[in-house]
Amino acid sequence: MADTQAERVDGRALDEAVRFTSELIRIDTTNRGGGDCEERPAAEYVAERLGEAGLDPVLLEKAPGRTNVVARIAGTDPDADALLVHGHLDVVPAESAEWSVDPFSGEVRDGVVWGRGAIDMKNTDAMILAVVRAWARAGVRPRRDIVLAFTADEEDTGVFGSAFLAAEHPGLFEGCTEGIGESGAYTFHAGPRLRLYPVAAGERGTAWIGLTARGRAGHGSKVNTENAVSALAAAVARIGDHRWPLRLTPTVRAALMEIAALHGIDADPDAPDFDVEDLLGKLGPAAALLAPTLRNSANPTMLQAGYKVNVIPGTAVGHVDGRTVPGGEEEFAATMDRLTGPQVGWDFYHRQDALQAPVDVPLFARMRSAVEHFDPDGHVVPFCMSGGTDAKQFASLGIVGYGFSPVRLPPGFDYQSLFHGVDERVPVDGLHFGVRVLDHFLMDL
Repeated sequence: MADTQAERVDGRALDEAVRFTSELIRIDTTNRGGGDCEERPAAEYVAERLGEAGLDPVLLEKAPGRTNVVARIAGTDPDADALLVHGHLDVVPAESAEWSVDPFSGEVRDGVVWGRGAIDMKNTDAMILAVVRAWARAGVRPRRDIVLAFTADEEDTGVFGSAFLAAEHPGLFEGCTEGIGESGAYTFHAGPRLRLYPVAAGERGTAWIGLTARGRAGHGSKVNTENAVSALAAAVARIGDHRWPLRLTPTVRAALMEIAALHGIDADPDAPDFDVEDLLGKLGPAAALLAPTLRNSANPTMLQAGYKVNVIPGTAVGHVDGRTVPGGEEEFAATMDRLTGPQVGWDFYHRQDALQAPVDVPLFARMRSAVEHFDPDGHVVPFCMSGGTDAKQFASLGIVGYGFSPVRLPPGFDYQSLFHGVDERVPVDGLHFGVRVLDHFLMDL
């Protein structure tokens, strides 16, 4: 039995993290929305790797091909709460003509793994597999039960993935009180000598809405004061121009104060003269971690109307990507009522509540300790994600979720731009770092 990490995380574990990332990228699990995706080949790949480690994974589908994998690792303390570790198997589309490499090649070149999912988030799936396989070879188990969930459909609504699992198979997550998932603990270079590792302790809520303007159809050459296209365009312009009021949630407040302190600034959000925009201007690149989560937002994204240039249509349709901070849901709905106006109706296309998780708890302290153990000059800080993850679905089971997918990145490697971006890639060294951090964190629980 291996007692130290050096014995547990061997060269094979590090190599497997890279190989599994590459091989998972080669399995095209593009999620185009509306049910157009097939995760089963990737799910079978994951289940086979888990089975080789002596686990008994189950494959679960809401619809054919939309496959999820769940497995439980028994801990050494049966009285301890279980921890959920989850990652999704689907990826967003990639237009190959825009890429430097085939986005589904999984090419490993110059110490970097290239391809769709290298960051979001087949790399983390691969690191999890590498860690649990290393444990099996070393003959060790964590103290807490670990429930592993590899999900479908995270890149759309989650209805075939985490929502399905939470609603129809809650027993698989029995005892889980906390969970870790995507988008946190990556290197954020906030200055020449300032490395941050933001760990997500909150997510803005999802408020995707559809707009429908109804008017009077007619000939394009005639005066028409009930033009649906004009009404929709005016509503969309008002929504796009709206300036939402500041809402400082506990997670964002903690992030502001910690990041400001690391810049040598004593920030007091309760001071009567506190100016958040002035503070952001002093934080340099780190402002990008905070700015999207200070308030609600609503970005028009789609418009559809008409079928011929000389025909005024009777209806026009638009879509808006709305996001809400915790406690901002009522404000969002009231604002949409006001901005859309009397000729444009709206309703929710997809809606999920915002999340918050405490940062003054032992789990967060252990995440901080695990990262800073391998980068002593780095600084773990809490932050709130501008978007959302499967943590929202698992929250319905009472599981408090954090974004913790550790990866070390060199200066100039813009993690956030690679999320859903062109030439998505991850350094091999970053994967090795992630394996070591995950092992240290999970064994230290």
